[in-house]
Amino acid sequence: MPNIYPKFTDAELKELSLIRDALPRHVGVIMDGNGRWAKKRLLPRSAGHRAGMEALRGIVRFSHSVGIDALTVYAFSTENWRRPRSEIDALFSLLEEYFHKEIDELDANGVRIRIIGDKTAFEGKLKQILETAEGRTANNNGLCFNIALNYGSRAEIVHAVNSLIESGAKAGEVTEEMLDRRLYTSGLPELDLIVRTAGEQRLSNFLLWQCAYAEFVFTSTLFPDLSPEIYTECLREYAGRTRRFGKVL
Repeated sequence: MPNIYPKFTDAELKELSLIRDALPRHVGVIMDGNGRWAKKRLLPRSAGHRAGMEALRGIVRFSHSVGIDALTVYAFSTENWRRPRSEIDALFSLLEEYFHKEIDELDANGVRIRIIGDKTAFEGKLKQILETAEGRTANNNGLCFNIALNYGSRAEIVHAVNSLIESGAKAGEVTEEMLDRRLYTSGLPELDLIVRTAGEQRLSNFLLWQCAYAEFVFTSTLFPDLSPEIYTECLREYAGRTRRFGKVL
């Protein structure tokens, strides 16, 4: 399958060149606002989720094309099980559709897919699709596209601690590095940037450990309207910041 990821115009390349050396290696995105997008248009929430899926396609393509190493998106939290069953089923159906339509393109472009979160809750067709997507792209070396499903950061940390205990780790011997290796994000670059859409300014149990020194960009744009141009502005804002990591510069 040919590479059909975006080609940039001279103007776009010039703009990107201004920030390319300061691009984050790992971006996390809290995809918020699908429901509000639909409500504004008097549409069902499922229409907002579908529009969000289209926006996600663009963000994945763009991230790959500009050389970002890892993109982690918050697709379904451990708290989202409280939503109406009809909405949950619609979300999972969209996820199945996404992989059915996108897996060939993602694989052809070297994108590696990782599902992070407690996958034991998934079964049947969805479980098979997720496992197939991970297995098929496991050896790719392009963008690492991480989809947080049934994910909660507190649960992730508890899972990591229990894993250390089961391995025989003793009190007083546990290090940050040991715990980090037990997290779902083990092996990924340090998280540099979290983007949250729809004007909300909270983490909502997303990558709490990993965001220790991450930068945050909050945009009022609803996720379905997060175009590559607006995403670029988020990257530009990040590129303009000075990261001290506790040091005096």
